[in-house]
Amino acid sequence: MEMPGLALARHKMVRDQLQRRGIHDARVLEALRDVPREVFVLPDLAEQAYADRALPIDCGQTISQPYIVALMTQALDLSGSEHVLEVGTGSGYQTAILSRLSAHVVSLERHAGLVEKARRVLADCENVELIVADGSDGWEERAPYDRILVAAASRSCPQALIDQLADGGRLVIPLGDSESQVLTTLIKRGEQQIWDTLVACRFVPLVASEAR
Repeated sequence: MEMPGLALARHKMVRDQLQRRGIHDARVLEALRDVPREVFVLPDLAEQAYADRALPIDCGQTISQPYIVALMTQALDLSGSEHVLEVGTGSGYQTAILSRLSAHVVSLERHAGLVEKARRVLADCENVELIVADGSDGWEERAPYDRILVAAASRSCPQALIDQLADGGRLVIPLGDSESQVLTTLIKRGEQQIWDTLVACRFVPLVASEAR
């Protein structure tokens, strides 16, 4: 499939997979319409870049299906001024979306090889900081964060991430084990934590002491 065909597939993906399934945030839709997902997948999977499913990437990780990327991003309720922490850079696709919708993104990834690849493909995203680190510990140096997005599943939300979330901030994380996961949101208001659930999902595990 040539690039014009992929551009057509991207617009069809936004219409059929996102808008028809309830993604309504205009800025999120525009970002998904603009960012070429094919440059974030393995070369031999480029023609499948806009399929409604996750795809494998290096280091045994995956790039989430477009709908889940859009749903998590919409749940963050970004206005453009936020300081965001992303746990699990992976291919860098979600990072690219966040960079278009927020002021600054700190993205953590434990696989150095993935960070190097993401750094190359995200070279034009000047508001992104990529760090090789254990995501469950967050990144205290840049805390607090207005928004936190976790792209790996944990049985419970690491306390470090809750602690680094700003008052009034939002966090999105898949919670559960290898058999059952639910995409979950947290709004932090002082000492109060407001939790809600979105949809069932399937993510690779957050590999860290608090996630085991």
